[in-house]
Amino acid sequence: MTTGPGFPHPDSNASDRRRSYRQYCRERLPELRLLERLVRRGAPALRSRVLTNVQDGHWQLPVYALELGSSSATAPVLLLCGGVHGIERIGTQLLLAQLATLLQRLHWDSSLQQLLACIRIVICPLLNPVGMARGWRCNGNGIDLMRNAPLEADQPGPWPVSGHRLGPWLPWYRGRPHNPMEPEAQAMCALVQEQIATAPFSLALDCHSGFGLRDRIWFPYSGRRRLLEHAAELHVLLRLFERSHPHHPYLFEPQHHHYRTHGDLWDYLYRQHLQRGGQVFLPLTLEMGSWLWVKKNPRQLASYSGLFNPLVPHRHQRTLRRHQLLLDFLLRAVAAWRHWLPGEPARRQHQRLAERRWGAR
Repeated sequence: MTTGPGFPHPDSNASDRRRSYRQYCRERLPELRLLERLVRRGAPALRSRVLTNVQDGHWQLPVYALELGSSSATAPVLLLCGGVHGIERIGTQLLLAQLATLLQRLHWDSSLQQLLACIRIVICPLLNPVGMARGWRCNGNGIDLMRNAPLEADQPGPWPVSGHRLGPWLPWYRGRPHNPMEPEAQAMCALVQEQIATAPFSLALDCHSGFGLRDRIWFPYSGRRRLLEHAAELHVLLRLFERSHPHHPYLFEPQHHHYRTHGDLWDYLYRQHLQRGGQVFLPLTLEMGSWLWVKKNPRQLASYSGLFNPLVPHRHQRTLRRHQLLLDFLLRAVAAWRHWLPGEPARRQHQRLAERRWGAR
């Protein structure tokens, strides 16, 4: 039986377990400690619940969903997600930093209070706590959550990045055919479907790292060479951002411009939403260009974590600051969705512009 500071014997008393759990989080999951501090600090304005618990040794680790703002079922929704891949700590850290800022501003910023009265922010900052505790991309069962949806790519590639069924010994493992999705993936899908079911407009941002020399904003589809059905609405949104912030660092593009994957959760959620005939839902992925961090500090090549996260303190702080403008813009765009969402014939024009800009490659 595994015992020790991080894994106490089951017969140990409650205070010993709490002490060992704090030590476990301090050593392996400081992000979870910070998250739980923010939950306590933000109540009652910050509403929290545990979507599911996942097992790491003797520890049951919670997957939290947090809500700020309106509790109305018909409020527009901004969904923020991070920590899908455990090794990509910077995504979780970015969302926790943004949450801490929002909680501080709520004490004095009347404009933010008014904004949150009419919209809802839903945050799942740490979807894969076992993977993060172990420094893995996959979850505790060796499965890549972003290859785990029951969805086959039209023209997958390159292999094995596109997802495979060989086994958990090779990254990007999808799990066994016909098995249900992993608990973390099921929890996220249930959360997203619940939130967008009655919302008049919803937008999601999933924070990742590990690809490229530039920060990218990706959108569906990942598993097929075609634009999403709401390409016109997305084109209007991104044009608003580009005109409001012309010196931004982002490259906007469909994910399939680089590779096409099986089992993408956002492809799955978007297609499910279309089948139900819901309102506009725009799922985006922030892919932070971690190769630039490695280029500036080649010693990060010696560390697996260094391929996905900025290890130099000033670069880490800069990364947390760098994306605040984007997150604030998305918050305001969701609140003002009625003022910019295109109607006909503007929608047809923006559809043509989107096809010209992002047409299949």
